[in-house]
Amino acid sequence: MSDSEDSDISGMENEEILSGSNAKQHAQQLKLLQEKDPEFYQYLKETEKELLDFKDEGEDTDVDVGTDLEEDVESDLLAEGKKKPHVKPITTSMVDSWCRDVKSRGSLRAVRSLLRAFRAACHYGDDDGDADQSSEKLGIISSSVFNKVMVFVLNEMDGILRTLLKAPEAGGKKETIMELTTTKQWKTYGGLMRVYLGNAYHILNQMTDEQMISFTIKRVKASAAFLAAFPSLLRKYIKVIIHTWGTGRGPLTVVSFLFLRDLCVRLGSDCLETCLRGVYKAYVMNCKLSKSVSISKLQQIQFLGNCVTEICGVDPPAVYRLAFLFIRQLATLLRGVLSEKGLKVVNEKKKGKKDKESKSTKKQMEKAYQKVYEWQYIFCLELWTSVICTYGSDTDFRPLAYPLSQIIQGVAGLVPTVRYFPLRLRCIRMLNCIASATGTFIPVSSLLLDMLEMKELRSPPTGGVGKAVNLLSIKQVDKNTVKTRSFQEACIHAVIEELAEHLSHWSRSVSFFELSFIPLVRLRSFSKIIRAERFRKEIKDLIRQVEANCDFTNSKRVGIGFSPNDPAVEEFLRAEKENGESHLSEFVKSLRERTQLMHNSLVEKSVIVGAESSVSGKKVSEYDEENEEEGEAAFSSSWLPEKKKSQVLEKKKKNKKRTIEEREDDVEPEEEDDIVEDLVLSSDEEDEVDGEEELLSDEGGDSKSQPASKDGGKKQNNSSRKKRKPKPRRKKKAKVSV
Repeated sequence: MSDSEDSDISGMENEEILSGSNAKQHAQQLKLLQEKDPEFYQYLKETEKELLDFKDEGEDTDVDVGTDLEEDVESDLLAEGKKKPHVKPITTSMVDSWCRDVKSRGSLRAVRSLLRAFRAACHYGDDDGDADQSSEKLGIISSSVFNKVMVFVLNEMDGILRTLLKAPEAGGKKETIMELTTTKQWKTYGGLMRVYLGNAYHILNQMTDEQMISFTIKRVKASAAFLAAFPSLLRKYIKVIIHTWGTGRGPLTVVSFLFLRDLCVRLGSDCLETCLRGVYKAYVMNCKLSKSVSISKLQQIQFLGNCVTEICGVDPPAVYRLAFLFIRQLATLLRGVLSEKGLKVVNEKKKGKKDKESKSTKKQMEKAYQKVYEWQYIFCLELWTSVICTYGSDTDFRPLAYPLSQIIQGVAGLVPTVRYFPLRLRCIRMLNCIASATGTFIPVSSLLLDMLEMKELRSPPTGGVGKAVNLLSIKQVDKNTVKTRSFQEACIHAVIEELAEHLSHWSRSVSFFELSFIPLVRLRSFSKIIRAERFRKEIKDLIRQVEANCDFTNSKRVGIGFSPNDPAVEEFLRAEKENGESHLSEFVKSLRERTQLMHNSLVEKSVIVGAESSVSGKKVSEYDEENEEEGEAAFSSSWLPEKKKSQVLEKKKKNKKRTIEEREDDVEPEEEDDIVEDLVLSSDEEDEVDGEEELLSDEGGDSKSQPASKDGGKKQNNSSRKKRKPKPRRKKKAKVSV
């Protein structure tokens, strides 16, 4: 190759390098022109577009160079347009100075700064793409700052804002808050309360530590009455608190319930209906269990049922309609099962099916029974039984006793087999509770005495001793357990106890002799048939107590001169009724003590009750007391909310030197914490916190804070979401892979 050719090639290479550098310089000049004089740049774009679409002579030789330059210019312009606002780190000295200013001078500037810091702590790790770029942001840099901000704001902000709004020092009804919203103070400082409650709601969805969540809920409860002024935020709070109540353990469940009860008491019937629907649904979901129930789970369900019962007592007239609807749902399920059972029995009799076909129909009928013979249905019956027993004297709930007792009797007699004796005994306990609370007679003795006449209880057991059976934790038993001695003993003891309980309710009645006549006859016949001496002794003891009570009531009614339907019958044995003394009542107490001892021994042998269940067994009032040191104990760890995926992806996209395989390995889905994502409505939350930077800015002073319009917020959010979506570049990916 000649020297002239070498010089030509080197000249061409130099020209290509110069053309590339000229293109870069021209792109930088256009970029500076756009920044300094955007109007002139827009004019050139409209009139002299070819000047902006600059192409050098060397560009034709390499098409990829031009495309890469255009992409670099576009990416630089987009990156410049998406500059993040300046983040000012928060230090402990800054937080301490704000706290001193608020406590000593009541500085409004310090209050706004604390709320800005609180918002930064609650939104730590969130995407800042929608943030206001003109304002300076505060940033959390350590867990100690986060803890200090959270503890002070949650402890003190309610009192500070109440002072600014001139609201009552504590509590407040819905009417008081709605009157407060018309005052000048609310128009000036009401937005601060919205910021405080909105950010507290946001952090509740991010925290995973139950102690932190419990403390946050307890402190926000002091400001729960102000949620009446923010209906959308109120609905969100109800959903989140119901979720923590249904899924939490120990103190978290108690604190969540106290929050819900406080809302129902202060905000009236509208909030009560929403809370009751959500709480009842959460209770039913917790009752979805297998055939047997552990002792700790049983205690938890009982505690949740007590919470629902207490909420029902807040406003009985308003709750009656919902209670009637829920009980009618249970009746509808039972009616469907009974009608299906009746049709199958009639068809089987008409067609005269063989034994194999009758067995298949029995299996189908058992599947139909499972709609009723499941824990959810049984625990719902126990819940409404508890409600009626607690408020039985109230005229609002008393009419529900009759339909509920009819449903329970239908469930008890649906499948009259020995395998379902535990479930039948639970139904009989419910009927005894309703009869005792309402003072009405329910014929329970026939259900109990029919159990004693079953062959499995009358004949000696053939399956050996067997394991001890806890009838409170099961709804049915298998065929092998039915033949054991322990099951037979547990059933007979339970029948005797419930029959004595039923008769003791009417032991001071003028008609006790007539009520106890048939049970006595059937008990005497059973004592003659049963072979086991220990069972015969139990039956004879019960017969002896019933006969003694009959003699007592007969001796007292000899000298009366009124008929059984006379209202004066209420005066019969009034002193004994008030004292609760009778021969049978003392006998029933001894039976209860024996049953409790047997139950405790079963619990110690089979299940160790954990701390969570013992905490749920405490009284609700014990958790209503506030502890100042609880906040420091809750927020003493190094926990911080995790950063969102969008930030991680943005950082990884900035590195253009990585290959596609490396990017796919880096952008792995992070492990998500156990947060309430299904209860968060992101669009509503963005609408509520829209304009918080302007509200909390120091320049705002004492001016009236007006929240931004919802339409504008939605448009900004939609536009930001569109920008966040990365556009696929298939050509570029193909080029890199090659």
